[in-house]
Amino acid sequence: MNDTLSRRALLQQSAGAALGAALGAAACSKPSPPLQCTDTTGLSAGDIQVRQLLLYTDTSPEPAKTCSNCSQFIPNPAGNACGTCKVVKGPIHPAGHCKTWLARPA
Repeated sequence: MNDTLSRRALLQQSAGAALGAALGAAACSKPSPPLQCTDTTGLSAGDIQVRQLLLYTDTSPEPAKTCSNCSQFIPNPAGNACGTCKVVKGPIHPAGHCKTWLARPA
C-alpha cells in the first residue's frame, strides 16, 4: 500500500475542503429574516381589538416616535427580538408605533 497521496487525490481533497468552507461561509453570512412582531396567537379578541384601536404597527410612520423610545415599551432581554408593552398586549417591534406613544424620560 502506498502511503503517499497522488497528485489527483490531493487536488480532489483540496477542492472538497474549499467547497465545504465556501458553503459554510455562505450559510453563516445569510442575513436573518426581518423581525416581525405581528403574531397575535394566544391573545384574546379584546386584546387584538385594542391593538387595532390603538393602530399598532411594526413600522412607525414617524421615525422619531418608535416603540424603542417609548416609556411604555419593555425591551426583550435577548436583544434583537420583539419586546412587550405596558398598554398593548402581544409582541411589540422596537421600530413599531401606536397611538399611546409616550416619550421615554431623558
